[in-house]
Amino acid sequence: MSERKTEDIRDTLLALKAELEDLSEMSGEARATVQLDQQSVGRLSRMDALQGQAMAQASERQRRATIQRIDAALSRLDSGDYGYCVECGEEIGAKRLEVDPAAAFCISCAR
Repeated sequence: MSERKTEDIRDTLLALKAELEDLSEMSGEARATVQLDQQSVGRLSRMDALQGQAMAQASERQRRATIQRIDAALSRLDSGDYGYCVECGEEIGAKRLEVDPAAAFCISCAR
């Protein structure tokens, strides 16, 4: 893989990681503990708040998992293993890497 291509991939992965970290920071309040104040909030409003909190927490878990995948891809890029399946060692298709630059598995092993 050419050095220019490697740098383009690194830039793409780092930009994606920065975007996810910004989203994580912005959604911190939505994941915060829902306070029980029955004087100002009714039971249904509290249930809505709890549901919103649960969805925000699930989104955060997904963002953290994606950031871990990006970090792993950056490590593979540094070691020269980027673009090869971590399961079988076969080359990962270029189209697959275009769609998901953090892909760790070829299409056969991903199934």
